[in-house]
Amino acid sequence: MNENEKQVSPDQSIKLTPRQNAIQAIKFLLFSISAGIVQAISFTLLFEIIHLPYWPAYLIALVLSVLWNFTFNRKFTFKSATNVPIAMTKVALYYAVFTPLSTWWGDALTSIGWNEYLVLFLTMVINLVTEYLFCRFVVYKNSINSAK
Repeated sequence: MNENEKQVSPDQSIKLTPRQNAIQAIKFLLFSISAGIVQAISFTLLFEIIHLPYWPAYLIALVLSVLWNFTFNRKFTFKSATNVPIAMTKVALYYAVFTPLSTWWGDALTSIGWNEYLVLFLTMVINLVTEYLFCRFVVYKNSINSAK
């Protein structure tokens, strides 16, 4: 068993080397950037072309990017063999908190004149940081590098 295939009991978290942590964070960042592109393009199409108000355009774009990001980060960043429905439920719980809050502050900020794209970008940065921490220390805590 090599360094990337450490097995732990369910009550013990994975210990990664500083290099492994850095690589994992970089992968998460890159996949999140790709999800951000999905979100930005879908938001732009919904907001500019279809002319949806900010909050439904944001919400639909967010769901599309979450599905994209979850799929790639589970497989390539965290290399997790954990139960997909359980992992997705944990991510859904994160978004059950993040989505209403970010929809609320996004709608509130754009209503007082903030630029929609500035609000979207700042919200995406907050999402990147908080979702990485949640995935790393909650969703995949005990299953990092468990996929064959």
